[in-house]
Amino acid sequence: MLVSAKAISGFKEFLPEEQVEFERMKRIITKHYELFGFVPIEVAAVEREEVLLSKSGENTKQIYGIHLLERSDQAHGESDKSLALHFDLTVPLARYVAQNYGKLDFPFRRYQIQKVWRGERPQEGRFREFYQCDIDVIGDGDLGLLHDAEMPAVIYGIFSEMQVGKFVIRLNNRKVHNGLLSHLGIPLHYTEHREVPPGPDWEGPVEVQHNTLTLIDKMDKDGLEKTQQEFRDHVGVSEEQLSALLEVLTFEDTPAATLQWLQSRQYGDLFTQGVAELTEVVGHMRSLGVPDDQFAVDLGITRGLDYYTGTVYETTLVNHESIGSVCSGGRFDDLASTFIDRKLPGVGLSIGLTRLFTSLQKHGVIHTDASPKSMAKVLIVQMHPDLRSDYFRLATDLRRAGVPCEVFLEDRKVDKQTKYAVKKRIPYVVFLDQKRKERGVCTVRHFEGDEAEVPLEGLAAHLH
Repeated sequence: MLVSAKAISGFKEFLPEEQVEFERMKRIITKHYELFGFVPIEVAAVEREEVLLSKSGENTKQIYGIHLLERSDQAHGESDKSLALHFDLTVPLARYVAQNYGKLDFPFRRYQIQKVWRGERPQEGRFREFYQCDIDVIGDGDLGLLHDAEMPAVIYGIFSEMQVGKFVIRLNNRKVHNGLLSHLGIPLHYTEHREVPPGPDWEGPVEVQHNTLTLIDKMDKDGLEKTQQEFRDHVGVSEEQLSALLEVLTFEDTPAATLQWLQSRQYGDLFTQGVAELTEVVGHMRSLGVPDDQFAVDLGITRGLDYYTGTVYETTLVNHESIGSVCSGGRFDDLASTFIDRKLPGVGLSIGLTRLFTSLQKHGVIHTDASPKSMAKVLIVQMHPDLRSDYFRLATDLRRAGVPCEVFLEDRKVDKQTKYAVKKRIPYVVFLDQKRKERGVCTVRHFEGDEAEVPLEGLAAHLH
């Protein structure tokens, strides 16, 4: 009986023409990370459960554990312990920095492009296996705000080159929200009484602690009306408190006007510190070449993860806001305190590349129906078996010159070979027969139909 060849839902696989475009986007991201001096690292896909649980919070139920299908007497060491697949790249980074603290140079600037795994219900934009593309700068003891300003410059370079249309980098500072909540007397955490299915150890509803900022983080998705009701029901705010909070969260203007408005508010020292940091970051962003029409000071964003403590970022595509944030991140004051007795502050950002690619494809921002199905730029047609050594030498010369090429190796008629090039969307086809060889030339045909006779010695230059 045949085994099903169907892929597992939530584990995305691409056709060749899709993968080519996916890899192009990955190269753009890598290029801009390296232009800013970030160094690549790669960590193991597997971590000890205790490492992941130390920072996972509510992600616990999304962590994939791993085990041997059948234990053997030869299984020793780490295989005997509880192991799991990492659900993001931040927790493994914390462990990596702590482990290699004495060998790293600070500020430590790293980029990481790897797969992560989450036990989510597969749906549009949600995958159980996907690529994340992260950068972070980690300081030893302290880390200046100039690094926070650099992150939007990286984002701007990447999405400008990707040519995905107009985008807006939205930024805020968590101290603005924390200071505001504190000043208004709104608790930073609230308790939810959650029913669980009865079992042998059931003792009634359980209490779950939530960060109040998660309600703000979901405001874009849930809408203003539902967010207000959540604050009333779960946090227990008064109408006066809610009105003052929403005045800030919904304020919209140019970056300069928004900062000026914030500076006029008196909501305590922490709020004022957040506004000052935000003002400094925006000033440096402009010096780093980020145009005013490509970013916004958005007081409604906060990022839901608890470890963010300062600047936060989200990036949205104009006219495609339903996709959500395509690049996000922020500042954290204490990356690795679980693993090492050192204060290691940092700032970083992350692009969920698999989600970004599939969303852009669905919304018609990128098109793979015209993408190449081969990495070859040239197909060398085999016109006569006696000239195979000439075809191979020609291909070798082209490859040494940096021109990707393919020699058609099957015994087929010439028109079948050219149809192969069309199907694979290989842009150039090279024809060489005995008469052309004697004259030291070949014929180069472009896929649009243009032909040119080119000297063999000048072929590489012609194709570059």
